[in-house]
Amino acid sequence: MTSTKRTDRRTFIGTVAAASAAGAVVSGCHGEGRAATPASTTKAAKPASDTGAAKMENKPTAPATSPVRTAERLTFPWKATDPFLFCAYHLDNYPEGDDRMAPKVSLAGRNIGSDFSGRDGWSMYHGDTVPGFPRHPHRGFETITVARSGHIDHSDSLGATARFGAGDAQWMTAGQGVVHAEMFPLRHQDKPNPVELFQVWLNLPKRSKFVKPYFTMLWREKTPVFQHRDADGRVSKLMAVAGALPDAVRHGWTLADPEVRSPQPPPPDSWASQPGAEVAVWTIDLAPHARCTLPAASAGLNRTLYFFRGKALTVGPEAVAKSLTGRTRLVMEPTAEVPLQAGPDGAQLLMLQGRPIGEPVAQYGPFVMNTQEEIRQAFADYRRTGFGGWPWQRDDPAHPREQARFAKHVDGRIEYATGGSEAG
Repeated sequence: MTSTKRTDRRTFIGTVAAASAAGAVVSGCHGEGRAATPASTTKAAKPASDTGAAKMENKPTAPATSPVRTAERLTFPWKATDPFLFCAYHLDNYPEGDDRMAPKVSLAGRNIGSDFSGRDGWSMYHGDTVPGFPRHPHRGFETITVARSGHIDHSDSLGATARFGAGDAQWMTAGQGVVHAEMFPLRHQDKPNPVELFQVWLNLPKRSKFVKPYFTMLWREKTPVFQHRDADGRVSKLMAVAGALPDAVRHGWTLADPEVRSPQPPPPDSWASQPGAEVAVWTIDLAPHARCTLPAASAGLNRTLYFFRGKALTVGPEAVAKSLTGRTRLVMEPTAEVPLQAGPDGAQLLMLQGRPIGEPVAQYGPFVMNTQEEIRQAFADYRRTGFGGWPWQRDDPAHPREQARFAKHVDGRIEYATGGSEAG
């Protein structure tokens, strides 16, 4: 591989350890690879409000009968509403991999150590051999990583590790603090290695900010997929990573696998595990010109629909339909049904839904707390403890090329994507 200009990865790993609350810190996992903005504290949201929507637009973009409250173009990372913090969407068309599962091409001209360039359709991010995000800390929130294609190798400071991908999701509660790495091994040596994923940041309420870290795997084989066939036979699919699909039968949705009926449970201390939170994470794929309807939800929820792929999408009943022609974030009326019709090349969407936590948010890089004082304490705690240290030989560990999808948990239990487990 051709020698390149190199940014020492310690700039990424060590900045947090060396920083004070007044200094700059590189963004955490899946950030934009530049210094984070100073910590800010937002006012507590009213429980029934649409947090952040008023900042987008003061007036609705359609009549009151429309399910769409507001709309705006997508930016990176995608904006979110309470209880979510944001969503980072990655689509990297990686080339063939070499013997190290690194790109089998020259990396000349890339800012290795902090490459968010998107050059040739992909980035190295903070990786310098295998693309991805070497070890970095989190505290005070959760990550939900949905791998639509490619594979992700996870390793953390608690000794847990996993490989997941191709429809799997990992749900990690950072709680009091965890360090983890997420690498994208390029396993195929004879064909491209595309990687597509969402990483959703879900907040934790104050009472749960210091719970013990925890992660769980949501394997695709155990994740319910609903199908809808419209009057012209065009198919839509909805994967319920989290949150049940209410009134599915009434709206024409049927299970692709009748044996997989309910979403897998989130971590025990997640906001999604609280009664009445109604957290939902759905991916929705519509065939060209397909029509379907998303059921209404409860009053007081925040509901956001992201139209991220496709040339056109129509949202809402015909009389008040909103026509979209590009990547758009829609804040929805939760109690309204959502009729959808895709354009000529289909449409792909993400739905995030949940009851707002309604507490102040102070965020700085990889830490999300309620006050700036708690942010300063997070830096001090990380410098002192390393959130448990790092038990791996490399900052960017990756599993062998032939390793199938699996997870090894903190208690030593090994779990396999295709079923079964064994004690450690």
